[in-house]
Amino acid sequence: MRLEHREQPLAPRDRFLRRVAAYALAALLLIGLSLLAGTLGYRHLAGLGWVDALLNAAMILGGMGPVDPMPDDRAKLFAAAYALYSGVALLTTVSLLLAPLVHRVLHRMHLGDRG
Repeated sequence: MRLEHREQPLAPRDRFLRRVAAYALAALLLIGLSLLAGTLGYRHLAGLGWVDALLNAAMILGGMGPVDPMPDDRAKLFAAAYALYSGVALLTTVSLLLAPLVHRVLHRMHLGDRG
């Protein structure tokens, strides 16, 4: 979704709310795909059951840390890479959620400067 240029008027409330919903959907998609990738990785590389794999992926993605010890170096390398990825995914998700709000505030402030 395109944002307004600084010379354009502030978007109407309904367009803004649709934009917020679209960005929230993108954030939800990112979290869902990240959780799926982590679950599959823990399942196949660490040999965990589906529920334990999901739990570990969710805990890492949420920033809490792993639950189960990793059985071998391959699983540990995956866990390390997934943890680093999860940090970036968290920042990206927060950015997606805040972007339309921050843009609207800054755009409104800029419109006030023109008068």
